Amino acid sequence: MIMKKRALVSVSDKSGVVDFCKGLVDNGFEIISTGGTAKVLKEAGLNVIGISEITGFPECLDGRVKTLHPNVHAGLLAMRSNPEHMAQLEKLNINTIDIVCVNLYPFKATLQKGADFAECIENIDIGGPTMIRAAAKNYQDVAVIVDPKDYQKVLDELAAGGVTLETKKYLQYKVFAHTAVYDSLISNYLASQLGITFPDEVTFAYEKAQDMRYGENPQQKAVFYKEQFLRKGSLSAAKQLWGKELSYNNINDANGALELLKEFGSTPAVVACKHANPCGVGTGKDIYEAYMRAYNSDPVSVFGGILAINGEVDEATAAEINKIFIEIVIAPSYSPKALEILEGKKNIRLLQLDDISARRDKSAFDMKKVYGGLLVQQYDECLISGEDMGIFERKAPVEIVTTASGKQRKSYGVGVVTDRMPTKEEVEALMFNWRVVKHTKSNAIVIGKQGRTTGIGMGQTNRIWAARQAIEHAGEEAKGSVMASDAFFPFPDCVEECVKAGITAIIQPGGSIQDEASVQAANAANIAMVFVGERHFKH
Repeated sequence: MIMKKRALVSVSDKSGVVDFCKGLVDNGFEIISTGGTAKVLKEAGLNVIGISEITGFPECLDGRVKTLHPNVHAGLLAMRSNPEHMAQLEKLNINTIDIVCVNLYPFKATLQKGADFAECIENIDIGGPTMIRAAAKNYQDVAVIVDPKDYQKVLDELAAGGVTLETKKYLQYKVFAHTAVYDSLISNYLASQLGITFPDEVTFAYEKAQDMRYGENPQQKAVFYKEQFLRKGSLSAAKQLWGKELSYNNINDANGALELLKEFGSTPAVVACKHANPCGVGTGKDIYEAYMRAYNSDPVSVFGGILAINGEVDEATAAEINKIFIEIVIAPSYSPKALEILEGKKNIRLLQLDDISARRDKSAFDMKKVYGGLLVQQYDECLISGEDMGIFERKAPVEIVTTASGKQRKSYGVGVVTDRMPTKEEVEALMFNWRVVKHTKSNAIVIGKQGRTTGIGMGQTNRIWAARQAIEHAGEEAKGSVMASDAFFPFPDCVEECVKAGITAIIQPGGSIQDEASVQAANAANIAMVFVGERHFKH
């Protein structure tokens, strides 16, 4: 039996497939094909062998069974260097298949269009993955192509004498990477349908968005991968309008700015961020006022930072931004004049993110890679437990508890824990700061006034240092500001620093065994203090 050179072509993505098959024919290949692909090739004038001519069995079950047959898989898996394999093929009158060109049913596109469960399941490919995995296992004898970008490389090597072993190994790798992502999409979809939050085994599907010049430092190589499905309001969905490519640090820092910006909803807001921490945050009646408040919060640190803005950047705001060096501006839109002004600077990057205020999908997770493992958690979507704004208007319940040593102390619930209630203006300022401190690296203290931060202390190994840092940054602006702490005060020393600085109100989780000492210190200075019951560590 003389073996004919044959290629099996069955693709969902038909871009470039006609020209590829014409090239295969020019190199002496017969084309085997199925269904819609065969129809397209025949309409282009190519001779095509239908799959049923190979299997001797009709396609059936609405196309669910087409290629699942020994005449196909023996032709793929027979090792040409194994005499017994080749003798068996001859005895069974089965021809080898030397090239497989298959891409899979569009499961991802089916999910993206919001199809129901039945349609999603019907778009799980069975024959395709089986064929390409079989071909990839027998890589030394079969070239298997799953990506149209590889068509020309294969044709070029065929014209030069044959597909090289190196290329076949590369194509083999692409098959198993492709099926791994495909199966990951399916398994994660099924888990979501069953309400399984943290499965015993998990895989995640990402695709390369861009290579980075380097990582955090020049000696580190890096790349940015994005999720297979673009998330509204995520950095991976942004369109770059101006400037050079983003760096590793740019992406990390910009993500921190976006996370905080989302806390303000439709209120005009600007977040200035440096090293993934806010350095100035402002809200206002419009974007210009919000920007000026953010800038004036810390005009030193904002230099070389990132601006996240939840409204259109107008000419006046662009003119102010242009006075200093800013790495990145992210906004939903720019007026034509603003864009013209900002593009006057060579080193600025301008990003447009249409859904910049969109909240995170409930299916999204916060992940942190550690050496040898992966930490996965739900995002911290809580601001105040149950969004209970009434805590500012009620006294916290107090319970007398006995410690293990027999001493009695006061344990405070959620609400105002001091003699003085916060004023309406203080409540607004406290809530503003509470939003900011939630997105500041712990240990974190944020002080500010209505609509603007005045000082931020972050990433300290003890809370008093964070408090002192925030107060020092604020300077004279500390007087009349309020304070937010991402976790409880272990000692009254933070309150004592507030007294010296002229801070008038405090918001914190509470829950320390030393709460009573902090409450007493606040009462002595007529400072209002509120316990919210939820901490916001961010590491």
